[in-house]
Amino acid sequence: MMRSLWTAATGMVAQQTHIDVLSNNLANVNTQGFKKSRVEFEDLMYQTMQIAGTQVQGGNRLPTGMQIGMGVKEVSIHKFFSQGSFENTGNPLDLAIEGRGFFRIDHNGEDGYTRAGAFKLDNEGRVVTSNGYALQPEFVVPPEAVNVVVSEKGHMAALDKNGIELASSDIPVYDFINEAGLNAIGKNLYVTTEASGAPVEGVPGDDRFGTISQGYLEGSNVELVDEMVGLIVGQRAYETNSKVLTTSDSMLQTAINVKR
Repeated sequence: MMRSLWTAATGMVAQQTHIDVLSNNLANVNTQGFKKSRVEFEDLMYQTMQIAGTQVQGGNRLPTGMQIGMGVKEVSIHKFFSQGSFENTGNPLDLAIEGRGFFRIDHNGEDGYTRAGAFKLDNEGRVVTSNGYALQPEFVVPPEAVNVVVSEKGHMAALDKNGIELASSDIPVYDFINEAGLNAIGKNLYVTTEASGAPVEGVPGDDRFGTISQGYLEGSNVELVDEMVGLIVGQRAYETNSKVLTTSDSMLQTAINVKR
């Protein structure tokens, strides 16, 4: 009975984590460039009461063993970098990557990476994120420019009223061997880790790299129906484990009363 109490408790803790992750996914359903996460579980150790293949009386061997599991634990929270849907904004500074890749951002002197391309101009004419972090390589739009155009290959140009190019730069995109190994730090930014590997710079549209779509924003890849179904399943699993906990406690109390 004590074993079932512990096992049910591990199930409740695991399902709470599951629901926490689903809640974060749902909260960010309208966040540009957000990528959903999933909890991965594994079973805990087993108490072996009888080993399969053990020789018994008469020289026969047991075809199956007897093992009782000790519960479950969360082993990882995996982020999925599938493509989100595109929203047509018509804003020339809104950029979306169709395919693999990230924009590189100067995050307080360190490199950050993002899929959220809702860029703006700061007071110096620099192209920055909503939090004021500059797109890299840095691009400054001259005061006399009236338009900014960006090609699928990442060529960004500031034009005057006559369509003459005043300044230009090429925006690379960056890919990783293991995107799921990136560390999310909030503000739609990721930083590298040993697990993600070093960033690989490339030209949009070349090889494995995605192209850039001007005037579009990539939405989150959260599917509301999937998250709601997962939430219901997680809630039911939590309630079931809670019921097991209550039942085991009642059985333990009965056993204690019998001894009295």
